[in-house]
Amino acid sequence: MGGLSIWHWLIVLVIVVLVFGTKKLGTIGKDLGSAVRGFKEGMQEGAGDNPRIGDQSGNTIEGEVKEKTKG
Repeated sequence: MGGLSIWHWLIVLVIVVLVFGTKKLGTIGKDLGSAVRGFKEGMQEGAGDNPRIGDQSGNTIEGEVKEKTKG
């Protein structure tokens, strides 16, 4: 009752191929790969926009917080 054996995974794979077909599965794989690639590129571009990400200078910015008055 523990884990699934290799035979269970092969049966699941055969059923998935029969239901979706190889062409559809290939298209899904390509779409998923391009989405992951785009996400990684977006994360790298976003790191350049924010100076705090990847900044190892150790500088601390000090400031004073003032209360906003109702006016």
